[in-house]
Amino acid sequence: MNELVWFSEVDKKDVNLVGGKGANLGELYSNKILVPNGFIVTSTAYFKNIRSLGVLDRIKGILYGLDIENSVQLESKAQECQREIRNLILPKTLRNNILGFYKKLSRKNNVYVAVRSSATAEDLPEASFAGQQATFLNVRGEKNLINAILDSWASLFEARAIYYRVQKGFDHFKVGIAVPVQEMVQSEVSGIMFTLDPVTNNKNVIVIEAVYGLGELIVSGQITPDHYEILKNDLTIITKTIVSQEQQLVRNNQGNKLVKISKNYRKIQKLKDEQIIELAQIGKNIEKHYYFPQDIEWAYSDNKLYIVQTRPVTTTKIKIAKNILETKSEKELIKPLLQGAPASPVIGVGKVVKINNIKELYKVEKGDVLVTEMTNPDYVPAMRKAVAIVTNRGGRTSHAAIVSRELGIACVVGTGNATKILKEGMVVTVDGAKGFVYKGQILKQSKQIDRKHESQSPTKLKTATKLYVNLAEPELAKNIAAKNIDGVGLLRAEFILAAIGIHPKEFIFRKQQSKFIQRLSDELSIFCNAFGQRPVIYRASDLKTNEYRNLTGGDKFEPVESNPMLGYRGAFRYIKDPDVFKLELEAIRLVRKNYSNLHLMIPFVRNVRELISVKELVGQLGLFDDHKLKFLMMAEIPANFILLDDFIKIGIDGISIGSNDLTMLILGTDRDNEEVASEFDELNPAVLWALEKIVKTSTKNNITCSICGQGPSIYPELTQKLVSWGITSISVNPDAIENTRELIYEAEKRLTII
Repeated sequence: MNELVWFSEVDKKDVNLVGGKGANLGELYSNKILVPNGFIVTSTAYFKNIRSLGVLDRIKGILYGLDIENSVQLESKAQECQREIRNLILPKTLRNNILGFYKKLSRKNNVYVAVRSSATAEDLPEASFAGQQATFLNVRGEKNLINAILDSWASLFEARAIYYRVQKGFDHFKVGIAVPVQEMVQSEVSGIMFTLDPVTNNKNVIVIEAVYGLGELIVSGQITPDHYEILKNDLTIITKTIVSQEQQLVRNNQGNKLVKISKNYRKIQKLKDEQIIELAQIGKNIEKHYYFPQDIEWAYSDNKLYIVQTRPVTTTKIKIAKNILETKSEKELIKPLLQGAPASPVIGVGKVVKINNIKELYKVEKGDVLVTEMTNPDYVPAMRKAVAIVTNRGGRTSHAAIVSRELGIACVVGTGNATKILKEGMVVTVDGAKGFVYKGQILKQSKQIDRKHESQSPTKLKTATKLYVNLAEPELAKNIAAKNIDGVGLLRAEFILAAIGIHPKEFIFRKQQSKFIQRLSDELSIFCNAFGQRPVIYRASDLKTNEYRNLTGGDKFEPVESNPMLGYRGAFRYIKDPDVFKLELEAIRLVRKNYSNLHLMIPFVRNVRELISVKELVGQLGLFDDHKLKFLMMAEIPANFILLDDFIKIGIDGISIGSNDLTMLILGTDRDNEEVASEFDELNPAVLWALEKIVKTSTKNNITCSICGQGPSIYPELTQKLVSWGITSISVNPDAIENTRELIYEAEKRLTII
């Protein structure tokens, strides 16, 4: 494989060779997006040289026994690793090839270039912390270029990068690094664009932030940028916040330098309206190409807009805080101490710890609120401990904002004076959804979803593949049913039982079976009424023994198991002790007298014999006398797809894939166990093979096939595969409805084009 390639020679499929950043640059360049040209020193060159010259073995020895939470030890060992790489003498052939490519890129005189780092595990949907490796701007000359490439390789072993890989479960020695060398744009204005609102995940909005000069200042948060918001459908500018900028980073004879901006220009809007609209259209086109929201870096120079890199947005899974603020009265909110830009839609409470530089990061303990001028990638270990970040400077696309969203902690940026107003040790409430910081703990719990941050105009797209929703809480049924949704693909019994609060066998013990049946049927009726003629698929109870024990009376009836996930649950429980299951069936029979849209699904069926026995129990209560009742089975155990034809022969109307359990059991990985959770991968080839077999086998046997795990709402490529295989429906959580409908629509449209 080549050690050097031009942008035009690679695309998004070449991540292993040129890393995420390099692959995306090649993809954009080949698709006629205005990207400054360049070449890439591939990961092949990196691996070949650190192995053949013995560096890899020496680094392994340095890192042996490292405690990443010991910041002094981490920094010391990181510097040793970097010295090993910087002291490398590149082979003459590689060195000459690099200089030959540079000469061809330069054409005549040596050009200024940006030397970027592109790790083979960065800029991916599951791994994209901002700034883990180094970027060097305005590099010129052969010697400086070679040194910058070695520095880029060395940055793979920055303390922050080592810490990050350990936390994410990446092997230090399987993660490679490529180095894109890109012709430098001497930007008059530069910045970042998100093709959704990165704070609220509203996909109807494009967000652009802009500063004068080179873009390093906006990424690092040293400057609070202009902020523009544009409606995606018609490119109308709906919000403009113009911020005075006193300094900019530019190139001069001494290198990159901060220079003062004339007072006459400080408060001028950085991009004209027509340029904002043009840039938004470019962002819209890039998102359409990738079928996924993008985080894009751009530069403006000589009346042209350039794209210098793009990556998928990695924080679309973030959950908006479900806490609300206490009020002094019904009309008056408690007055905030200070206000900044909302940067991560979470509310956090903790004591203030002010950090002036990275040497003070040791002060941050778990649950603290980190207050600082601005953050950089070296702050990440401390940020992981914090419940909130508050900065003086920076915008919603700064390092502090991006990392806070990925960590799922509150963040308010660009306050101007947080380090002066907030006192060390003070307890504060940080509202990252609105940009306020309050004195004291002023939270109260609420089960209400913050409707303000939901999409204001649910998509009306129509798709052949049905889109269902996973539901549990009756109070949400009416609002969710009003969305563009085709039914309930998974109505979880466990949440209803938890709300009832008493173990079903306790009802039996008290001879109050009718009371339980009525409570359950009342809850089920709420969902059926809300969804009208649309199907509501009730998954029979699948509480594990440790969960059942939490119900009143549960300790009298539940065994203590060492591994409840693989224990007394699902179909086997119905067969061994059918009394509770019969109560559920009676409630279903009662509801179906008024609502024919309620159907039954059986979870965790370990073998064909169990399905036969469960079906007999259902038949005994007369439910099959109603031929409109659909009887479905979950597919969440390897036996379900290995013997799927045999299960189908027993007589089922449909399959619903529980991809979370299925993935765990195929890969032998408990995703709730942080020690091994990094190995949970719904895109693992073994999992994809199983999914394809289930979908195609169901289609062959003329039964429906759905999926109710989180994968399709997270991975557009998985949705594309499921649709192409012929899945009949996809069921997602309420917050993923609009996003998944669009993914299905794009997947179906792509199939018709193909």
